[in-house]
Amino acid sequence: MKLWNLVWILLCASVSGSEEEETFSLSDLSIASALALTSEIPQRREAAILELEQRGQKRILFGNDMEKLEEEVIRICRLLRVRADRRALRRKAVEKARAEKEYIELRSGRPPMFWIPLRVHAVWEKMEVKLACTVLASPPPQVTWYKNGVRIDPRLAPAGKYKIKNKFGMLTLHISRCSMEDSAEYSVEVKNQYGEAYSFATVLVRKYYGMESGFDSEIYRSESIIADFAFPLKPLFSREKEPFTLSCYFSSDLLEHQRDITWFRDGELLQNSECRELKYQDREASLTVSCAYKEDEGFYTIRVPSLDGYKEQTTYVFVKDAAAETAGAPGSPLNLKCHDVNKDCLILSWVAPSDNGGSPILGYYIERCVAGSEDWVPCNDKPVKTCRCPVLGLAEGQTYQFRVKAVNKEGISHPSKTSDPVTTYDPSKDKRVTVIPYDEGRTIEIFKDDLEGHIKIPLPPTNVHASEVREDYVALAWDEPDPRGREPLNYYVEKLIVGSNSWQMVNLDMPVNSPRFALFDLVKGKSYCFRVRSANKYGISEPSLPSEPVTAGAKLATLPPPSQVLAFRDTRTSVVLQWDKLKDGLEPLGYYIYCRETGTEEWQTVNNKPVTCNEFTVPGLQPGKEYVFCVKSVNEAGLSESSPETDPIVVRPAIACPSAPHGFVLLNCGKADMTIGWKAPKRKGGTKILGYFLDQHDTSELDWHEVNIQPIPQRVYTVSNLEEGHVYEFRARAMNMAGVGEVSEPSDLFKCEEWTMPEPGPPYDVKCTEVRDSSLKLHWEAPLYRGAGPVTGYYVDMCEEGSEEWKQINKQSVATTHMKVSDLETGKCYIFRVRALNKAGIGPPSLPSDPVVAKTKPGTKEIELGVDEEGFIYMAFEAPEKNDSSEFIWSKDYEGPPDADRVQTEEKGNKSKLILKDPSEKDLGIYSVEVTDVDDDISASCTLTKEDLDKLLKRSHEIRNPLIKLISGWNIDILEKGEVRLWLEVEKLSPNAELHLIFNDKELTSTPTHKINFVKGKGLVELIIQNFCDDDKGTYTAQLQDGKAKNQFTLVLLDECFDKVAEEADAKRREWKKKKDTSFQWFFNKKARAGGVFDPQTGIGTLRIKKITKADEGQYKALVSDDRGEDYTQLDLTKGGKRTFLSITLLALSATPLKIQPTEEGIKIYTDVKYYTDYMKTTWYHKEKQLESRDRLKAGSTMNQIWLHILNPTDADKGKYTLELFDGNNSRKLSTDLSGQGNGMLIRKLKGRICSLPGRARVVQGLPDVATIMEDKTLCLTCCISGDPYPEITWFKNEKVIVFKDRYKMDVKGTVVTITIEKVCNEDTGKYSIYVKNKYGSETGQVTISVYKHGDIPIGMEEEEVPGGIIMKKPT
Repeated sequence: MKLWNLVWILLCASVSGSEEEETFSLSDLSIASALALTSEIPQRREAAILELEQRGQKRILFGNDMEKLEEEVIRICRLLRVRADRRALRRKAVEKARAEKEYIELRSGRPPMFWIPLRVHAVWEKMEVKLACTVLASPPPQVTWYKNGVRIDPRLAPAGKYKIKNKFGMLTLHISRCSMEDSAEYSVEVKNQYGEAYSFATVLVRKYYGMESGFDSEIYRSESIIADFAFPLKPLFSREKEPFTLSCYFSSDLLEHQRDITWFRDGELLQNSECRELKYQDREASLTVSCAYKEDEGFYTIRVPSLDGYKEQTTYVFVKDAAAETAGAPGSPLNLKCHDVNKDCLILSWVAPSDNGGSPILGYYIERCVAGSEDWVPCNDKPVKTCRCPVLGLAEGQTYQFRVKAVNKEGISHPSKTSDPVTTYDPSKDKRVTVIPYDEGRTIEIFKDDLEGHIKIPLPPTNVHASEVREDYVALAWDEPDPRGREPLNYYVEKLIVGSNSWQMVNLDMPVNSPRFALFDLVKGKSYCFRVRSANKYGISEPSLPSEPVTAGAKLATLPPPSQVLAFRDTRTSVVLQWDKLKDGLEPLGYYIYCRETGTEEWQTVNNKPVTCNEFTVPGLQPGKEYVFCVKSVNEAGLSESSPETDPIVVRPAIACPSAPHGFVLLNCGKADMTIGWKAPKRKGGTKILGYFLDQHDTSELDWHEVNIQPIPQRVYTVSNLEEGHVYEFRARAMNMAGVGEVSEPSDLFKCEEWTMPEPGPPYDVKCTEVRDSSLKLHWEAPLYRGAGPVTGYYVDMCEEGSEEWKQINKQSVATTHMKVSDLETGKCYIFRVRALNKAGIGPPSLPSDPVVAKTKPGTKEIELGVDEEGFIYMAFEAPEKNDSSEFIWSKDYEGPPDADRVQTEEKGNKSKLILKDPSEKDLGIYSVEVTDVDDDISASCTLTKEDLDKLLKRSHEIRNPLIKLISGWNIDILEKGEVRLWLEVEKLSPNAELHLIFNDKELTSTPTHKINFVKGKGLVELIIQNFCDDDKGTYTAQLQDGKAKNQFTLVLLDECFDKVAEEADAKRREWKKKKDTSFQWFFNKKARAGGVFDPQTGIGTLRIKKITKADEGQYKALVSDDRGEDYTQLDLTKGGKRTFLSITLLALSATPLKIQPTEEGIKIYTDVKYYTDYMKTTWYHKEKQLESRDRLKAGSTMNQIWLHILNPTDADKGKYTLELFDGNNSRKLSTDLSGQGNGMLIRKLKGRICSLPGRARVVQGLPDVATIMEDKTLCLTCCISGDPYPEITWFKNEKVIVFKDRYKMDVKGTVVTITIEKVCNEDTGKYSIYVKNKYGSETGQVTISVYKHGDIPIGMEEEEVPGGIIMKKPT
C-alpha cells in the first residue's frame, strides 16, 4: 500500500513538473543542473548506493515490472530535483541582482549641488522675470521655493502669478507682471536623503521717473545689508597677561547659513579653547582671549559667508610687554618650539624680544617642568647667547613643557609663554618594525631587534657629524649601528683636539640613549674631532670613525637691517611703512618696527611679534605729530642693527581723489538760465578742493553735456542758454590735486521757468559747526532770489533723523544767517532746514543739512585764552587733524574776520594764534575759528567778556612789568665789633641783575666804611656800616632790576628806631674794646710761666706740655683780668704722664644773681658773668623741672650773659626758675621767682603790651591742634599771619627746619601761608610749627599731624572731616 502511495506521489510530481518544464529555457536547465550536480555530489553518491541495494531486493520480490516502475520513479525524482535546484538558483540570482542594484544606486547617490546658481534680476514694473538654476542630485531632490523666507504656494497666489518647473535638474520660477511687492530675496531649497542645498537671488523691480523702487524699498533695504559689517575693525592694543576682546558688529541679524563665522590669525584658523572664546550674539561676533601673550599678536581676520562667497575684515592686535619687575629688564621671549625630539633630548628654539630694556641682551635661561605641574627646573647655569639650544637629560616617555627668560645687565625678564607639551620618544622605532597585513585587516608586526638576537657586543655607530655649530655648543648626530642587536644601546662620546693624539670621553657619567648629543664649554677657536662608542649589557663597541674637524665658538652673526625703509601717509592716525627684503637669500624670522616722535630720544616698539611681510601699517599715532621710523631684522642670533631712519613724516590722511558732490538745489531760475547749488564732497581726499565740473542733461535728449571746461571754484553756478519750459537735471565732479573724483548722482529734475513768486527763494549751504553734547552752531547762506522785497528774517526747523516731523525751533525770526541751537539730547541725530521771510511771507525751505549727531567728539579742542611771555593777550586754537592745505578762518561775532588793525594772526604747525594788538572794550565779543579742507567739522568759539579782559590785562601788566619777589625784608643785625649790618633777601637773580642802593636820595658805592655785598645767586643785598653814627641816619632804598623785572625796598632809620640801633651798636663796640684789653697769665707753683696761649674770641686759655717729667708736677693757676676785675682757676697736677694737653675754661662762678627784664617779645631772665664759653654746662629749671629750648622758651648766652627768654608769657609761666652752672668739677645754682604779685602783674602787663604792638609778627588763624590724614593723600595746612614789616617765615617738623623740595611745598600769597605735603606717609607723622618773626616780635603756631593707613579708623578726639581725607580736631 505504501509503495502505491509513493508511486502516486511521484506521478503527481511528474505531471506538475511537466507543466513547469515549458517555462524554463535550455540554458536555465543546464545552469540549474550544473549547480545541482556540483552542490549535491555527496548526496547523489549515497542515493546511488541505496538504489542498488533496493534494486536487488525488488528483483527478488516482484520481478521486471517492479524494476520498470522503480526506474520511472527514479527518473521522476531526478527531474524533480533538477527543477527544485533551478528554483533555488533563480532565487539566488534575483537576490544577487537586487543587492547589486542597491549597491549601484548607493554608489550613484549624492547630495544636491547647484551646478548653476540663481542670479540677480532687475526688471521694470509690469515685466515678467524667470529665475532659473541647475541642480545635480541623486536621487532627484525635493524642491521648495521661498520669497523672503516664506514658502511660495502657487495655489494661494493670483492665477498665473507663479509657475514652477523641474525638468532634468533645471529648476525655474516664472513670475508674471512684476509689481513693487515682488522686490524681494528669492531662494530655492533642494534636499534628498543625502543632504540639502540653497541658492539665493534678489529681484529688483524698478518704477519709472525716479520714484522709489527696488533698492530704495523697505523690503530690500532690510534684506540687502544683512551680511554687511556695521563698522570696520579697528586695531586693538592689549598688554601681556591681560585679557582682550576683539568685536565685530553687523548692521542686522545674520541668516542661519551666514552664522558660520570663522576667525583667523595670520592665516591660521582659530577654534574655541580654554583661553580663547568665539561667540556670536546680538549682531556682534567676538573673539575673547582670557590671558594674552605676545604669540597672540598678529593679523586677525573675520570671515562671514555671503551670496557670492564670503566677506571679511582684517585688523592687527598688538600685545605689549608686561611691566618689568626690574626697571630696565628686557621683554619676554616668544614663539617657543621643540625640534628633533628624541628619547632623552630635544632642541628648543624661540624668538628674541623686541624690547631689550635699553641694554643688550646677554643671554637666555631655559626652564622645564613635567606637564601638569608647576615645579620649574633650570636647564642651564649660564645664559645661552643664541635663540636655539639643546636640552639634555630628559626621561624617555615623559611629557615636558618649557619656558625661557631673557637677561641683561639690569635684570631678568618675565618668563615666556609656556611651550606646547612635548613627549620624548624613540623616533627610529618605526623604522625597525615591519608590518605584514593579512586576513582582511589583520596585521603581523615583526621587530627587527628580534631577528638580531645573535648580536652580542654591538657594532660602532656610523656617520658621526656635527648637525649644529653655535657659539655656545656643538650638536652631534650619528646613525645607530646596523645590525644593532636586541639589547638597548647607550652611547659614549669622545673628543679630540686637532693636532693631539689624546681622546677624552665626554659623557662617562651620563651615557646617551639617543643618537644625539650636545657639547658645551668648548674652547673657542679650537678644532675638534668626535667619535662615538655604542654599548649594551654585553660590552662596548669599538669607536666609530672620527667626524670631520669642527671649530668651536663660531658666532652666529645677526642679519643686516633692511634697507630703503619708506613711510607713506595712510589715515589721520596711521602710517604705511615699506622696506626692501634682505638680499643674498637671507631669510629672517621677521622684522621689528620702531617709531619715535620728532624731538624726542626714546624709541617706542610698534610690534612685539615679528612680521614676515615687508609692508606694515602703523596705527595709533597722534594726528598732526611728526614721526620717524626704523626696522630691525630678527634671526636666531637676535636683532640686527637699526635700519636708517625714515624721513620725518607728519601723520595725516593720504591724498586721494574726492568723493562725489551731493545735494543739488535750484536757487534761482530765469527764462533761459538756472542757478544751481550743491554740497561739497563728504570726503575731500585730504587736500583742498580746487574746483568742480558740472554737466547738464535735457530730458528730451539722450546725451549729457559739459557746462564748464575750467573748474568752478565755488559751489554755486548759473547755467545759461537753456530752453524755457524744458526739464533739466545736473551732475558734478570735484577735483583736487590728486585728480578728478567720481561723478555724482543726477540731481532732481528742474523745469526751466522764470520765478515770479513774491516770497524769497530757499536759503542754501546749511551746515553745522561747533557740535557739542547739547548744542551746535547753525550757518546758512541768504537766498539768491529775494522775491518782492529784501529778506527780513529766517525760521529754523529741526527734525530727528528717521522722522518726517519738522519742528520750528525759533518763535521769532532771526535776522542773521547763523543761530546757536541749544538743549539738544546728547547722542541723537538731527537734521535742520531754514526758511527765509520777507514782507510777502515765508519762502520754501532750504535743502536739509547733513545729519549731525549731538556729541562732543573725543579729542575736541577749544580756544585757549591767555597771555604770552611778552604780555600779549591771545586766543589760540590747535587742530592736529588739519591738512597741509587747511586754513584757520577766524571771525568775530560770526560776521567776518576781526578788524586787521586790532588783531594779528600767527600760524605755526597745527596751531593758530589770534593776538590782540591794543586790548580794549572794543575787542569784546564772540570769537570763532574754523578749519577748512577737512572731512569732519573742526571748529570752536569763545566769548571774551569784560571780566575776562580785566584779568588778562592785569596778567599782561604783571608780565610786562614784573616785580622781583621779596623773601625777607630789611633786617638789622648788630655784629660783635659794633658794626651794623643792613640786609634783605629776594628771589634768586640772574648774573645780569643790577642793584642801586640809595641813601637820602644819593646812590651809595661800596667803601671800607660802607661795604655793599650783592650776592645775585642767593638774592642777598647787604650793607655793613663800620662806625654807625648820626651821619647814617636816614632812608635806605635798594633798587633792583633783573631783565624786565624790577622792584625797590626802603628802610627808614630815624628817631627811636635809629637811636635804638645806635645805642646797641655803641654797646657792642665798647664790649669789643674791653675784650681787646683782657690780660691772661699762667702760673706754676705761684710763679709766672711762659708758653701759654689765650684766644679772646672764645675765652680759652691753653698751656701745652709736650713731655711731662717729674719737674712738671705741682700747682697750675690761670689768671684772667681786665678793668672790671680778675678771676682765676687752679689745677693740681701731681700725677705723672707721657703727654697731656691742658685746656682750662674760666668758670663763671662770679655770676650775678638772676635778673628779670621785660622785652617786646616777653620776659627775659638772665645773669651777668665775666666770661662764658661753650665748655660750661648750663641747665634751666622751672618748678624743679628741667626746661628745654622750644617755641616759647629760648635759652642762650653771650660772652658775658646767660639768659632764658619766655615768649608770649602766660599765667602758666609763673613759678620758681633756677639756673645751674657746672664746669665739670664745681657747680652753682641761681634762682628767682615769677610768682610774686609784682611779677604776676608784670606778666599781665607784658601780655597786654605785646598784643598791643601793631606791627608784631603773629599767627592769626588757621592751624588746628591735631590733623589726621590717610596715607597717599595730599595734606594742605593753611594759616594767616600778620606783621609790619612782613615777618620772616620758618616751618619746623619735630623742631627741625623743613627744607621745601620734592613732596614738601610752601606757598605764600599775601598774608596766607600754605604748606603742602603730597602723598603723605607714616614718616610725615609729627609735630609741625610755623615760626614768624619781625623786629617787633615773633609767634609760633603748632599742629600735630597723624597719618593712618588705608582701612584703619583714626581714633581720638572730636573729629571733623574736611576734603582730601583729612580729619581735623577742633581747637578747644
